[in-house]
Amino acid sequence: MNPDRFAPSHFGWHFSNGVATVTLNRPERKNPLTFESYAELRDMFRALVYVPAVKAVVVTGAGGNFSSGGDVHEIIGPLTEMAMPELLNFTRMTGDLVKAMRACPQPVIAAIDGICVGAGAIMAMASDMRIATPAAKTAFLFTRVGLAGCDMGACAILPRIIGQGRAAELLYTGRMMTADEGERWGFHNRIVAPEALLDEAAALAASLAAGPTFAHGITKTQLSTEWAVSVETAIEMEAQAQAICMATNDFRRAFEAFAAKRTPAFEGN
Repeated sequence: MNPDRFAPSHFGWHFSNGVATVTLNRPERKNPLTFESYAELRDMFRALVYVPAVKAVVVTGAGGNFSSGGDVHEIIGPLTEMAMPELLNFTRMTGDLVKAMRACPQPVIAAIDGICVGAGAIMAMASDMRIATPAAKTAFLFTRVGLAGCDMGACAILPRIIGQGRAAELLYTGRMMTADEGERWGFHNRIVAPEALLDEAAALAASLAAGPTFAHGITKTQLSTEWAVSVETAIEMEAQAQAICMATNDFRRAFEAFAAKRTPAFEGN
């Protein structure tokens, strides 16, 4: 995938100075997801593993909303007519989007305004960081359509962000989490004015893109894999990971820059 020439069919794409901006862009319906957009987003995040030119990703929505989740007419309606094997193929495919977002080495920043519900909330949850506006309203509303709250990894990931009790409340009730709650609970990293949202997200992404991107990928891997191991195992994993980073040119560049009293210019190798 050439980031300068990538032209997705189901979402917007902009690439500049190492930062890719992905825009869910069906604003007339609050940016719902379809079978096709799920799959294309999954394939894009999978491909980013092999695209070192992209050093950070911003995911946002057009028209003052992040995403209304799965399209009622294009997804939910057809699902009611499917047999179990087809349904399992679908749920595995949507879960693969979360896996791909978490497996790509680039930090992913969700820039959230307005409605962020269902699969949209899951995409925000699967991102590494979240910046929101005061108008952001987030809901994991699966129970409202007769489904379990355990969708696309929510029962594993959400409690680790906001805590077990708070996650249980949101997943059982499907209620809206306000922007203020989201910030207090640790879901949102910070709240910014609507007119500053994309600038703030882009600035954070640019700062990460200017950093030691190989090492950022190691950090992201360790943040994910250390969930399921003992502290002793995690310490050994981090010893090995940090030794790998110490063998990079970026580590030497940082030392040489420090010795020369200048800012290091990282190159991601």
